[in-house]
Amino acid sequence: MDLIKQITGKNKNEYEQAAAHIINNADVKTFEELVSKDDFLFEFIKQNVAKRLQQACNENNYQNLLNFTDYYSPSYDTFIAEVLAKYGNEEIKNKMADLLKNGSENQKSYAAKYFSFVKEERVINKLKEDAYSENEFLAYNCATALAALNERTCIDEAYQKLNSDDDFEVLSAVKFLSAYGEKNALNKIFEAMKKSSVSEFIASEIGYMESFLELLNTEHRENTLLAINNILQGLGEIIPLSNIFTFQFYEVFEQLIFSEPSAQNAIILLTARNKFNQLTENDEYLFDEDKNTKDEVLAIKDLLNNNINEDLDDFIQSEINENSEFIYPAIELIKNADLIKPLLMANNQTLILKSVEIIKSLNQLSQNDKNIALEHVTDENIKSIITAL
Repeated sequence: MDLIKQITGKNKNEYEQAAAHIINNADVKTFEELVSKDDFLFEFIKQNVAKRLQQACNENNYQNLLNFTDYYSPSYDTFIAEVLAKYGNEEIKNKMADLLKNGSENQKSYAAKYFSFVKEERVINKLKEDAYSENEFLAYNCATALAALNERTCIDEAYQKLNSDDDFEVLSAVKFLSAYGEKNALNKIFEAMKKSSVSEFIASEIGYMESFLELLNTEHRENTLLAINNILQGLGEIIPLSNIFTFQFYEVFEQLIFSEPSAQNAIILLTARNKFNQLTENDEYLFDEDKNTKDEVLAIKDLLNNNINEDLDDFIQSEINENSEFIYPAIELIKNADLIKPLLMANNQTLILKSVEIIKSLNQLSQNDKNIALEHVTDENIKSIITAL
C-alpha cells in the first residue's frame, strides 16, 4: 500500500484511509517519508496533506503526534501544534516544555510552534534563548511564540543587534523582528538594509512583514522601491522565484506602470524588465519551478515588455547623482555615458569604480576618463582595478 501516493492523491476514500492509518498507528516511517519529500511536493499538495492529517486526529489518538516530532517540517508544524493545543492537557504542556528545553532541534521547533497556541510564561526564557538559533525554523517559531505571549523585553535586544557591525547579526535581528511582526521596526530595518551587504535578504524579510503593495501607498514608498530593487538583484539566484507570489510582484509592477510617472518608478520597472527577460532566456532559472510559477514569470515578463518605453535615459537622469538612493540601479540602466561621467569625480570611491566599469561596458571609456577617476581615488585596490581597465 503506497500511503504517500494515497494521502497526496485526489481519491477521498483513499486519502482519508491513509491519513487515519498514519495517525492511528503513529506511522513514523510514512511521516518521515512525507517530510523528506517537502522539496518535491507542490505547496497546495502539502497543505492538503496537513489538512487531511489534522482531520484524522481526535481526543483518542492525538498523543500519537508526539512520535512525529523527530521529523520537522514547516508544512506540518501548525497542524501538529493546533491539535496538541486543542486536545492536550497539563501533561502535554509539560511534555512540550521539556521538548523545548531538552529535545532535538526538530523537537524544539515543534514545541516552539505549540507555545504560539498555548500561553505559558515559564518557557519565555527558553524561547528567547533559541530565537536566534542558526536553525531558521526554530528561530522563527520561537519569535512567533514570543509575539503570541506579548513578550516585549526581547524587542530591545533585537534593536541592539540591528546596530551591529556584523551583517549576519543584523540579519538575524531583522528575521526576528519580521517573525515577531514588529511593524514599528520598519524604519530601522529599512536603514539597516541600506547599509548591509546582505540587503537582498533583509529586503525579503520586509516583504514577509508587510505587503509591498500597501507600503507603496505610505510614507515608506521610496524605501519600498529600494527593497524591491534589492530583491530583483537576487531573484532566481539567492531568492526563490516562488516568492513573486508572496511579494505580489505582478500587482506591484502593474501599480507602478499605471501610477504617476517618476524616475524611481522607471528605474524599478526597467530593472524588473531586464530581470524577467533574463529569467526566461534559458532553462536554468525555470527548470525546477512548478507550472504556476513559470506562468507567473511569463505573465510578469509580458506585462513589463508591453508597457514600458525603450528609451528612458532622460527620464531617469534626475537620479544620476551620488546623493540619490537609486544611483547604483540608475547607472546600470543608462546607455549615455556622458550622463555618468560626472560621477568620476564623486566622493564615494566605490561609486567612481562602478561608473568607470559601466562606461567601459558602453565602449566609451577614454584614458582621460580614467585619469579623472584616478585623481579622485585614494584606495590602492580601486586604483589598481581602474588602471587595469
